[in-house]
Amino acid sequence: MDGIIFLQWAFDAVLGLGLLWLAWRALNSSDLFKAIVLFIAFGLLMALAWVRLNASDVALAEAAIGAGLTGALLLAALARLETMTDQNVSGVSAHPAHPPSPTPAGSRFSRGLLILLLSASTAGMGYAVWSLPSYSTGLSMDVAAHLDSSGVSNPVTAVLLNFRSYDTLLEMIVLLLAVLGVWSLDGLPPQPEKPPATVLETLSRFLTPVFILVAAYLLWVGADAPGGAFQAGSVLGATGVLLLLSGWRPRARLMQWPLRLALTTGAGAFILLGLLTLLLEKQLLAYPVAQAGRMILLLESLATVSIAATLAILFLSVSSGHKMKTGKEEKE
Repeated sequence: MDGIIFLQWAFDAVLGLGLLWLAWRALNSSDLFKAIVLFIAFGLLMALAWVRLNASDVALAEAAIGAGLTGALLLAALARLETMTDQNVSGVSAHPAHPPSPTPAGSRFSRGLLILLLSASTAGMGYAVWSLPSYSTGLSMDVAAHLDSSGVSNPVTAVLLNFRSYDTLLEMIVLLLAVLGVWSLDGLPPQPEKPPATVLETLSRFLTPVFILVAAYLLWVGADAPGGAFQAGSVLGATGVLLLLSGWRPRARLMQWPLRLALTTGAGAFILLGLLTLLLEKQLLAYPVAQAGRMILLLESLATVSIAATLAILFLSVSSGHKMKTGKEEKE
């Protein structure tokens, strides 16, 4: 038993040191591609760290969104940046403006300040962990006491979709604002499309049904075990990214009101249900006990669609310079 505990402590120590090393290398790397690869590796190790902390819900979201989709967005942005740089060099801009390279003194000061901030953050987190009580229930007892009235048996889902569902509502609004922010960027040249590789195209055909099945399972099991809307939506979003990488593009008519509906249905359902419960129960998003389970399942299903559409359209917008046109723009 002592040997197993020692191995667990050794594994956690190596994992923690690996996270610090990857974070430092990603921040300190002058090669953007290398920094993005290190960031993706950091996200995967962070997901493993969340598993070690028994936070499977967070680990699923970290692996899918933090490492996978965010890494894909960064790589797509890097490809656009290199394309714009090549255009400037080839003569699009006769006098391309490049930021002045930092002086050695400024570079040393920046690195010293970064090391100081990282050291202070590490010391602060270490002190916070060291000062934790040996045993603390936190709010787990309160959550367990009201779990029967939440409509689900998974405490994480109960907190996110019932006890503090307004937090999830705000997260849905933030995702919608992110898409609007990307669409508001004008003047970026479209990225030239390349024919997909045969292996990638074939692989996407086999993996798409599997990903859809996994997303449906994560959505359904979220009421009783780790899973839920964000995990299912991130898997569906990754499916969309894989299809986009393999050369698939949605039809033009799907990029109008069906896309708007998919993007807004999650936040819209939260707002409508919040107003309804405010009128009936005199409290925002306070579900009737008898209907709580059905309402949470409905909200999670609609949120899954919005999350998946948001993540996929973000990648499409960044990678190909796509911006949804209004009906007036289409006629022009």
